[in-house]
Amino acid sequence: MSDQLTWIRSTYSDDEGGDCVEVCPTPATVHVRDSKTPRAPHLTLPAPAWSAFVGALRTRES
Repeated sequence: MSDQLTWIRSTYSDDEGGDCVEVCPTPATVHVRDSKTPRAPHLTLPAPAWSAFVGALRTRES
């Protein structure tokens, strides 16, 4: 399934092998993986759970 998904790398990630997070939003779910291990298992979250997670992060930044 990962081969069929279009992954987006975080703008906070760099090309030097550090912490790299990629996400792939779909209508019902959001897939999350470590870009250094693209063939490894990844997280699959319901879209509302991902929205709540990102919202909580944004609240912490304020």
